[in-house]
Amino acid sequence: MSTPSYARLLRLMLIALFTAAAPATAGDTSAEPTPAALHAQMKQISGDPGSLSEALRRGQQSAAVCRHCHGAGGNSVLPEVPNLASQNAGYLLEQMNKFTLGQRKSSAFMEGMIKALTPDERIAVALFLSQQPVVRKPAAARTHSAAGKRLYDKLCVSCHGADGRGTDTIPRLAGQQVKYLEDALTRYRSGNGERVDPRMAAYTRNLKDTDIRNLAAYLTVLQP
Repeated sequence: MSTPSYARLLRLMLIALFTAAAPATAGDTSAEPTPAALHAQMKQISGDPGSLSEALRRGQQSAAVCRHCHGAGGNSVLPEVPNLASQNAGYLLEQMNKFTLGQRKSSAFMEGMIKALTPDERIAVALFLSQQPVVRKPAAARTHSAAGKRLYDKLCVSCHGADGRGTDTIPRLAGQQVKYLEDALTRYRSGNGERVDPRMAAYTRNLKDTDIRNLAAYLTVLQP
């Protein structure tokens, strides 16, 4: 696979900056395909080896704009930033769609980066990152992992699955960053922040800080 050119990266970063700074207007998303159409397109590409190979090539190029925060191949080196490697392609695409439509918020720069991608580039990025392996983490303390597994089996397995892989609509947790997991669980427990999920709030409401640390320790070393 070829590496992205400096000019390409610079162009996307400049577009992101201007997009983040520009005020939203009612007609901004008039030409945007529906999320359902993009998911159908991605499914069609995934089922054709030639189309998938080309999408992965383009996805590697476009995903280069993500590595400054999420790391090369989606393996983050920043503890509070999630890994995107091996995340479900459908989930990744849906989150990018939400950023594009203004239904999910983050830093202005990240939103601008995603909005600078074309729909085809978002599909390619999702497919590429979904096929990148998660870098294995050092083994967590056995007692923490064992306690975390008990909590996971009790609270999380029905949605995220026994292997922590999730689905196209539910994120993969296996191999995720410890700090990111702890922050996310704490945020759900408190009901603060942009992303408030009633199910997550219900399941995390009675977790102690120790429980959250144990869950994160278990999930970060879980390798399905």
